[in-house]
Amino acid sequence: MLRQWQVECSEKALQKFRANQQHFFCQATPGAGKTVLAATVASRLLNNDMVDLVLCFSPSLTVSDGIKRTFSQILNCTFNGGLGSIGQSLTYQSIQFLNDDFWKALRNHRVFVVFDEIHHCSGSELENANVWGQQVLMKIQGLATYTLAMSGTPWRSDYLPIVMSEYSEPEGQILVDYQYTLKQAIADKVCRSPKLVLVDNEHLSVTSDEKVESFSSILEMLKQTKTSYQSVIHNQDAMEYLLGLGCKKLAEIRTQSPNAGGLVVASSVQHAQTIQKILSQKYSQSVSIVTYRHEEPLAEIERYRQSDAQWIVSVGMISEGTDIPRLQVCCHMSSIKTELYFRQVLGRILRVNEAVNQQAWLFTFAEQSLIEFSERIEQDIPESCIFIRIDTQRTFAASESGREEATKGFNIDLVSSGFDLRWNGSVERGDMVGAVPKLSKEVQFGRFKKRIISAFQTV
Repeated sequence: MLRQWQVECSEKALQKFRANQQHFFCQATPGAGKTVLAATVASRLLNNDMVDLVLCFSPSLTVSDGIKRTFSQILNCTFNGGLGSIGQSLTYQSIQFLNDDFWKALRNHRVFVVFDEIHHCSGSELENANVWGQQVLMKIQGLATYTLAMSGTPWRSDYLPIVMSEYSEPEGQILVDYQYTLKQAIADKVCRSPKLVLVDNEHLSVTSDEKVESFSSILEMLKQTKTSYQSVIHNQDAMEYLLGLGCKKLAEIRTQSPNAGGLVVASSVQHAQTIQKILSQKYSQSVSIVTYRHEEPLAEIERYRQSDAQWIVSVGMISEGTDIPRLQVCCHMSSIKTELYFRQVLGRILRVNEAVNQQAWLFTFAEQSLIEFSERIEQDIPESCIFIRIDTQRTFAASESGREEATKGFNIDLVSSGFDLRWNGSVERGDMVGAVPKLSKEVQFGRFKKRIISAFQTV
């Protein structure tokens, strides 16, 4: 059964297409059900004899596989591009490798093209487009009869324009045909209301070359020393503490919803393996792990989706578009600190399912960017993420306006953990770009504390 927003959006899209307008942009919060919406629009176009074929493009094999499953179910046919199929789900990466016969065949048919997570494709023209954006502009834009672009986070960290999108002037806000916000989704019980826990420390001291410096927070330490955020997320004691909070919360949720699961977003393969070891050996958790090095990552994700294992540890494989509704706890321990990625990760634990307990908890460290992202989570499209045109030249910048408004409505609580530990900052080099170098300094932690941000709560 369709959700009300999916009914409204699909009807609005059909109205626009019937009016001979080719492009429709839907911005709907992560976890709201955009793939079902797209399949519904495709079904109506096919039933009304407005198109012959359907093509879907998305940023990863994981997302592409999920789209194939959903479209096959809703359209009640195969969706693999084979004999008898009316469509296919592909990645943006694959566009450049499709041969001339593929494009010639499409030119003889009316084609509906769906662009999932369209923000991965940048460029208003070939000159400022990235590789994926260029492929869309050159090969698909003029070929498609109708197009549907979708995104839960319709902006780019590099502030480039999203392909096939329009922006207001001079504000630089993206213009969409239909918007379904996280606030609406929570009110409709389509998405869970998230709680974000920012872990900090009250008494920090850093010893380097026999010099001792004291700090009252992780933020202060990172600002005033050469200690990197990488050293925080890779430190054994820090990892154990954050993962311990996640395990405790997951255990509480599983008393009501035994199938609930947790996601850890790691920064490298070695980091993920260390996290897996902590979860399994120290906290006696059942753990799956999926990284870009897996030969069959989709199969591993599917095994976890169908199992009752407690945790899945991921490196770049479960960030957006991956539908595992039983995920309700996330430990964000990635070295990627962009608002786009942060919200995509948060979206993995927001999908409502049939479980009794529908809580959603994200744990991370109180680093400056992550603090700001957490405080802005109630802004559907943050004012810091806009595309600005100046004169005839196109430049891209971020606005810091609206920061004060972001914190309104938060129920913020500071909780001391009563946990004292000694944190040694020396770690081994990892196996990816951005891995942590060895540090010749010692970091001593005092009492941890947690700041809890409960979004969309009435005070």
